[in-house]
Amino acid sequence: MPCPLLEAVRIGKRFGGLRALNDVSLALGAGSITGLIGPNGAGKTTFFNVLTGIYKPDSGTVRFAGEPLPAGRPHAVAARGIARTFQNIRLFSNMTVLENVMVGRHVRTHAGVMGAVFRTAETRQEEAAIRDSARKLLDYVGIAAQAQRIAGTLSYGDQRRLEIARALATEPKLLALDEPAAGMNASERMQLANLVRRIREDGTAILLIEHDVKWVSQLCDHITVLDYGECIAEGTPREVLAHSKVIEAYLGKGVA
Repeated sequence: MPCPLLEAVRIGKRFGGLRALNDVSLALGAGSITGLIGPNGAGKTTFFNVLTGIYKPDSGTVRFAGEPLPAGRPHAVAARGIARTFQNIRLFSNMTVLENVMVGRHVRTHAGVMGAVFRTAETRQEEAAIRDSARKLLDYVGIAAQAQRIAGTLSYGDQRRLEIARALATEPKLLALDEPAAGMNASERMQLANLVRRIREDGTAILLIEHDVKWVSQLCDHITVLDYGECIAEGTPREVLAHSKVIEAYLGKGVA
């Protein structure tokens, strides 16, 4: 079996006396769509924050492309090839749509401080390339016509698309989406699902958190289920949704 693109092994995380994660493991391969589901408070976002370098785990290891990830250093994690969006949209709301995507691209730039200050020819050339790349990404996610609008004036669905475009600007090998369909109507969810599939088809693996179990099951190759900080099931969507512990976690005890 090929080496997983991302492998988290027995991750533990506590906040004071609260055990948020207890020996949680997950592995996903290149070109896959993996779902992470569970009831509110299950530990999903905490796990995401460990994988993307926002939190340091108290125990366990995370490896990406065969190498340990730098814990607690989100910028370094992004540079290694993991990009993410957030449950609560985090755009630069007073900047243009295009500028937001350009910011994401700067993790791959080479011009140093001197080049930025003195606006060398190399810096200007690189900036032009970043702008061109950002425009192409806006077209990719379907909001190219909005490039010069202020980001905070976009519709909710288009703000979600902008977040994805900005994340893709870092050229990730893995895109982690934290509840990307939250707040969307049925039409927007369908469009988002098509975009997620296209991103995977173009070579980027996807890890996503979602509360809409049906939506996740239609998209994912593999699903991991957390409850009270522990993994209670994993497998194909069909296997997971038929699992008695998953049914109990979502619907309560005594449900057939």
